[in-house]
Amino acid sequence: MAERRDPATELTRLLDIMAALRDPDTGCPWDVEQDFASIAPYTIEEAHEVEDAIQRQAWDELPGELGDLLLQVVFQAQIAREAGMFDFADCAAAISDKLVFRHPHVFGSENRDKSAEQQVKDWEAIKAVERAGKAERGTLDGVALGLPALTRALKLQNRAARVGFDWPGPGDVLAKITEETAELVEARDSLGPEAMEEEFGDLLFVMANLGRHLKIDPEQALRRANAKFTRRFGAIEAALAAEGRRPEDSDLAEMDRLWDAAKAAERA
Repeated sequence: MAERRDPATELTRLLDIMAALRDPDTGCPWDVEQDFASIAPYTIEEAHEVEDAIQRQAWDELPGELGDLLLQVVFQAQIAREAGMFDFADCAAAISDKLVFRHPHVFGSENRDKSAEQQVKDWEAIKAVERAGKAERGTLDGVALGLPALTRALKLQNRAARVGFDWPGPGDVLAKITEETAELVEARDSLGPEAMEEEFGDLLFVMANLGRHLKIDPEQALRRANAKFTRRFGAIEAALAAEGRRPEDSDLAEMDRLWDAAKAAERA
């Protein structure tokens, strides 16, 4: 870092810029038109771009991506401030209070000398107290609907497992996958599109559960599979481009051979 900036100064500057952009008379018309719902998709997109920069180890890009994500918090807080609901200080205070409450072994009198397993149990007990305060009494209450579907499936399954609703091991999950696959085939052959979609969803849900039992994050595994597919298909395009052709000028058999060549090159 070439220069150490003052965090408080820069945060105040950002809050002032956002307030100016939202000014109904002198601000930016696009910013003025936004509300909580219209901004929410951008918040999700910016969080994914932070993750992307980390996965690529693009450390020079990460400050900018984190800044974009911070803007989303500032934007929502400014909308709330204008509506008389809350402001950025309330957001910062809420997370500060939560962190202190959830870490009594750091900020309170509890002993820090405990196992990771015990810390997880204590963490869940503290979160249960918080959920009770929000009238979230069901085991699955509070798992955000807006999460990516695979990530939400994993969280739902983890919650259920904590109260004993779980398969004993991965072998039982693999057997369930076989069952769900047969049901998907039946739906395809005789039950129609809606049933087929339902059975496909069931199969994806069980696949996420298998990942959990194998200590694999299904979201992360699928991202890596996406990256691998993108990389290998790029190799197909590059090989064809070297001959002045595009994929639509080829056929499946040729592209399969090029795919296998890209796969072999990666393994080598």
